[in-house]
Amino acid sequence: MLAAAGPLPAGPGWAFEFKFDGVRAITGVSGGRVEARSRNLNDITGSYPELGELPALLDGRDAVLDGEIVALEGDRPSFALLQQRMHVSTPSPALVAGVPVFYYVFDLLALDGQDLTAQPYATRRDLLSGLGLVGEHIRVPARFANADGPTVLRAAELAGLEGVVAKRLDAPYRPGKRSADWTKIPLVKTQEVLVVGWKPGSGRRSGTIGSLLLAVHDERDRLAFAGHVGTGFTDSALRHLQTELAALTRTTPPIEGVPREFARHAHWVEPALIGEVAFRNWTPDHRLRHPSWRGLRTDRSPASIRRAPEPVPPPSQGKVIGAMQTPDGRWRVEAVRRGRQDFFRLIHGDNIIDGLVIATVERLLAEAGVHLGDLVDVRLGSTPGAA
Repeated sequence: MLAAAGPLPAGPGWAFEFKFDGVRAITGVSGGRVEARSRNLNDITGSYPELGELPALLDGRDAVLDGEIVALEGDRPSFALLQQRMHVSTPSPALVAGVPVFYYVFDLLALDGQDLTAQPYATRRDLLSGLGLVGEHIRVPARFANADGPTVLRAAELAGLEGVVAKRLDAPYRPGKRSADWTKIPLVKTQEVLVVGWKPGSGRRSGTIGSLLLAVHDERDRLAFAGHVGTGFTDSALRHLQTELAALTRTTPPIEGVPREFARHAHWVEPALIGEVAFRNWTPDHRLRHPSWRGLRTDRSPASIRRAPEPVPPPSQGKVIGAMQTPDGRWRVEAVRRGRQDFFRLIHGDNIIDGLVIATVERLLAEAGVHLGDLVDVRLGSTPGAA
């Protein structure tokens, strides 16, 4: 079951979990044996021997678990660190010791042969908690039922986490389906991309990759140019990418419409390598603005890589009690009251981030080169972009 992006839900009937920055794994334990599968159903059991703790923790019981495999830097998840494990099918003892992973189990799909997917999330979570799955590398993350969503989101931000996932307490588990019954509210926007080419570097990067040319599938299922990324790479990531891309070389662009400034001196590759970038927003010409490389994804298929849908705010998401925007109308901040909750909403083009505190608004604006003090009050009822 996959979470859909959306605004922070309000009202009773929801639980909130922290969103961890890792790779998804469905793990079956039967007869003392463990089998783990990635989101695209690849067998990843050998890549993560830490999962071998599960049979002992289950004390002879069989189970099917859903969770996230995470590497920690200090006490915070690090997707960059996890890259050192994701591409290794049989890690050495030294690698396992140097870059250990942790399995955060957040759902229970079957227990002792009984299918639990039709049971409400609240029931499945209670059963999971009762199993006592606490080991050296196995953890059950906290859930916050009927909690104040903005408070949980703020806690995630302070902890340096990726965001939160809101889960409807009465929702069944829908295998393979993306549902708003699980709503993800990320603090960092990410996008999965296909690498279609690369441009040589200069200076310190001379002789290696300077930037990657990116694409995603559009609404008509055609590959469309999505810009380029030239930051966020470690030296080891560049070496690994160079090796991977060398085997995919082709003489012509795999997509149409690459602007001349990007096509010049480009080396083209088959669109088979999947990566993930963090970015600020989409430009009007459908390119990623200020992307930063996060790493390769081996748990996705090329056909699934398309622009992630923007959260669509529901009509009854609260009353706007105040608003201000930049003089050009490109950035707008709204103060919103929903029931007894007050929060801020940041709007830029089609991008809407809900449930924020003012410190987060100020930080996000500063990252975009906008000072909060430069915003001016606007008359309520005016639309974003109207002066």
